[in-house]
Amino acid sequence: MPARHALIWRNIFQYFPWKAFMRAPSGILRQFVLALLAFWLSLAPASADTRVALVIGNGAYVSTAQLPNPSHDAEDVASSLRRSGFEVLQGIDLRQADMQDLTIRFARAASRADVAMFYYSGHAMQYNGVNYLMPVDAVLTDEADLKRFVRVDDIVNDLQQAKNLRILVLDSCRDNPLADMLKRSATRAASIGRGLSKVEAPRGTIVSFSTQSGQVAADGSGRNSPYTTAFLKHIEEPQEIGDVFRDISSDVYDNSGKTQLPELSLSIIGKFYLNGPVSVTVAPAAPQAAPKADPCAAAEAHWKAADSIGTLAAYEDHLARFPNCIFATLAKARVEGLKQKTALAPAGNVRTTDSKDFDGSWDVTLNCPTAGKAQGFTRGLAGTVANGVFHAEAQNQNGVNRLEIDGQIPANGKTTLSARGTTGASTYTLNNLPPGSPYAFTVDAQFDRTRGNGKRNEARACNLVFVKR
Repeated sequence: MPARHALIWRNIFQYFPWKAFMRAPSGILRQFVLALLAFWLSLAPASADTRVALVIGNGAYVSTAQLPNPSHDAEDVASSLRRSGFEVLQGIDLRQADMQDLTIRFARAASRADVAMFYYSGHAMQYNGVNYLMPVDAVLTDEADLKRFVRVDDIVNDLQQAKNLRILVLDSCRDNPLADMLKRSATRAASIGRGLSKVEAPRGTIVSFSTQSGQVAADGSGRNSPYTTAFLKHIEEPQEIGDVFRDISSDVYDNSGKTQLPELSLSIIGKFYLNGPVSVTVAPAAPQAAPKADPCAAAEAHWKAADSIGTLAAYEDHLARFPNCIFATLAKARVEGLKQKTALAPAGNVRTTDSKDFDGSWDVTLNCPTAGKAQGFTRGLAGTVANGVFHAEAQNQNGVNRLEIDGQIPANGKTTLSARGTTGASTYTLNNLPPGSPYAFTVDAQFDRTRGNGKRNEARACNLVFVKR
């Protein structure tokens, strides 16, 4: 039995008024048994989703202050997620090589998953708007040592491979003395701020930081950090996932005396439950003649489960079970829409190209039309692709008006790239931000051998054109 189903049944047996129920007439008993069976069957499609999580707790640092809580945080979070049906990869006090190995294993697992979660507790820092996670054996004498760290952007890209829901949780932002050391030793102008740089959630993703960007979080005096304490309190509740993370943020804020407010960014459509809601009702009336079982009694619960999965198989299964019920028409529309989308999509399985076919030098043109008070602009970037890995950048002096775009191009050329940079003149920004302010966004792109095009997903609408030299 999946762990989240065990949680549902445990709630039923714990809170249901059994004494009153056993005194009910036999007709009521038969109705209840049938309803309970229908409820159980309605959960079957939801159990088909694959959930994977990578949980890391780094506290036994060699070159900087040790943290007492991350190992406990990782152990308790891993146990909680297993109870919610996750296959968990777990690492505690990881050195650089071990941390890289575990993130690679997670990337492979996420590519086969419907739901993927990354949870990190430990030291982290930002440098020029890029967030880094710190292995326990890392040293930081200059900028080159940052290559020993794990980039959060890479984790976000790995999460995007999951089909339905992606969750990034960083319980870090503790005060990191190594960041101050790097600030003093940096040989060129660099932005090294407190805490972490904000990450906007790509579509289908939840991003939750233990505190706001640019702020430092408390490590806590108990077994767990304040953020992880709230996470463990709420993550197994039968609530919609967005509400779960809002409750976590609210708890941290209230319990910290309103001094620590988690950073939360959600970009999800529809509702998703890690542990579905339970509702069991006994009718107060006692009719002598039990009516025929309603064939559509479980249709609504089954539809919610099918729609949260959102796959062709889930909708077809709903039609097979409830062909004449209220959601049948909507299920048919979903099936037709997915079939048309598949028919129009590029035939990725018949391509003979390899990701290395894109290797070479590329010219990138970013065009952002006027939006509100922000003036439009066109900007060129120099790009390269090596072994299918894309990188383009446009650098200006003093850390102002910088832009880098990175990502992996698969053989079918369809990908999501991650962009980050710092603003230039305020007249070209949506919110009149001062020059040098960090920002980030994602780009949905399609490449062929010599050309490509892309579209910016967040904030303002911008188009990108890629031309191979």
